[in-house]
Amino acid sequence: MVRPDAVMALDSPAMGLLTFNMNVTVDGCVDHEEGVSNDETHAFFTRLIDESGGMLWGRVTYEMMESYWPAVARGDVEAPQSNREWALKLDALPKYVVSSTRTEFPWNNSHHITGDLREGVQKLKDATPEGILVGSGKLATELDRLDLIDEYKLLIHPMIAGHGPTLYQGGLPATRRLELLSAKPLCDGVMLMHYRRAR
Repeated sequence: MVRPDAVMALDSPAMGLLTFNMNVTVDGCVDHEEGVSNDETHAFFTRLIDESGGMLWGRVTYEMMESYWPAVARGDVEAPQSNREWALKLDALPKYVVSSTRTEFPWNNSHHITGDLREGVQKLKDATPEGILVGSGKLATELDRLDLIDEYKLLIHPMIAGHGPTLYQGGLPATRRLELLSAKPLCDGVMLMHYRRAR
């Protein structure tokens, strides 16, 4: 027999997960220039985009991505075919930006998140059953403070950077306990760690 609450759950639309994905060195550095870049790590991020309903960035990350990937998608800069394919996927994917200093985002399919951060991101999760990826370290810290992040997919790179910026540099009000869903070694010593927030 199916419980009434189970029927209600089946009838209501699924809320998407908010997943923080990031490259990070063993000592916690999230500098985008630090890390192993190979076909396997590239395939991982391509698969993330294929499975996601959108990207969520802060302004700084958005501008860093905007300065390069749209040109790759257009074919204006020389890049490997795999990079161009990834750029085309990213170009088509909805991109959501949190910013209090910029209001215009001309990159294709880009949208500004305004107003209350908790409310805006929760509405985005509710409207995106495929889930949203968070790819900005500082923004992820703010979202974690608001208890909005559900899962973490971190690529741990086998290097000690010895400098910042570092993961959760801004701090959290309390320790976040995580449940390990999977741990997969990739080539060149990179580890893919998939965690869920322990509630």
